[in-house]
Amino acid sequence: MANFTQILQADLGAVTRPIVDLLTTVFTVAIPLVGAIGAIFCIVLGVKFAKAEEPQEREKAKTGLKNAIIGFVLIFVLVVALRIGIPVMEAWVGANPPPRTP
Repeated sequence: MANFTQILQADLGAVTRPIVDLLTTVFTVAIPLVGAIGAIFCIVLGVKFAKAEEPQEREKAKTGLKNAIIGFVLIFVLVVALRIGIPVMEAWVGANPPPRTP
């Protein structure tokens, strides 16, 4: 029972701070990287779509471009949501300290 009490009294900031710092660093790099790669990929697929002469090639390029745009938007929205959500979760953990037992 003493171990459980010690766990409840533990400061979570010491555990969560390195994780939050790592995620913040990763997302700082990930947002521009995802944007650049997504833009380049969409440009390449757009050129393929424009150069396609046969209807089958054109449809294949159109489907690929549509899927790339959907994937790009989805990844970007998730990265931004996590970027916004990390401080909220950090504040939540800090606002709910474990109960202290005498």
